[in-house]
Amino acid sequence: MTWPILEGLNMSTPDAKAHWEEHYGERNRAWSGRVNARLAEVAESLPPGRALDLGCGEGGDALWLAEHGWHVVGVDISDTALQRAAADAQKRGVGDRISFQQADLPEQFPDGTFDLVSAQFLHSTLPLDRTRIFQRAADAIRPGGLLLIVDHGGPPPWASKLHHHHEFPSAEEVHASLNLVEPQWEKLRVESVERQASGPDGESGTLVDNIILLRRRAPDA
Repeated sequence: MTWPILEGLNMSTPDAKAHWEEHYGERNRAWSGRVNARLAEVAESLPPGRALDLGCGEGGDALWLAEHGWHVVGVDISDTALQRAAADAQKRGVGDRISFQQADLPEQFPDGTFDLVSAQFLHSTLPLDRTRIFQRAADAIRPGGLLLIVDHGGPPPWASKLHHHHEFPSAEEVHASLNLVEPQWEKLRVESVERQASGPDGESGTLVDNIILLRRRAPDA
């Protein structure tokens, strides 16, 4: 996935929906359609269950999860993105495994509980209450389930070309902001890792991903 990663939901600004409709509407496809690598690393060895994909966009992650046996709820603010995702789900034969929902997070949040909640690069150029979203995500996880947050750890080498300014909290800062009761949660990974990626003009560079992977402990754990 190339920079800028704008897959996020602004839940407090009145024109957020119009912003994301414009973002998706000005191009045939915004993203590659491939699953995010960090999600695949975590989920490929898990027994399938019920998953929630926050900021699902055009559905790359949700489709991958469904094709690996998961029942998925994919949430985004853009109707255009969700329509593309639903069409691809039907083409790939997993439409019965995915429910795509338009939501203005965090004011609205899907009902129910989940074995996996994934938030991949939930950044935005608009004001975004990520902490509230992630706290609600943690509340929606079943005992034994996982919360996976993957953030950009910093700007890419080609950021000067993009006129995009953004704060990048560390993995530890994001984890601390959740205010989780420690005995109820197991910290599996809270770290930064590097990967190679391509920029908008084909440049190669090293990007940093912040990974926060937490498990809600079962009552008898």
